[in-house]
Amino acid sequence: MAKTAAQRQAEYRARRPHSGSDDNGQRRLNAWIDTRAFLALARVARRYAVTKQELIEKLIIAEEERVLAGIDCDSAQWQEYFDSPLLRSNDERQLRDYPPTTTKEQRQI
Repeated sequence: MAKTAAQRQAEYRARRPHSGSDDNGQRRLNAWIDTRAFLALARVARRYAVTKQELIEKLIIAEEERVLAGIDCDSAQWQEYFDSPLLRSNDERQLRDYPPTTTKEQRQI
């Protein structure tokens, strides 16, 4: 008997935690981003002939490698980096130590 769409989807979702290039699984990311960032993501991904998912993964991993290259692995900063609780925030605070970006007000000037 043929499987229903719901059954196929349930099986697909059950495989996701164990898929990926290293069998370490994958995690779902669901976020709203600024339209400018979304359109830029699409253009850059198209330019390099990769999916948006691949581009996001490569950018995040490259940034983490850059950060880790500047931290001694026996330092308190290394420990803090890996042990810090995740942030969940919907306000306008900037990320600590992140390269500065222009604000909406600055772009309108």
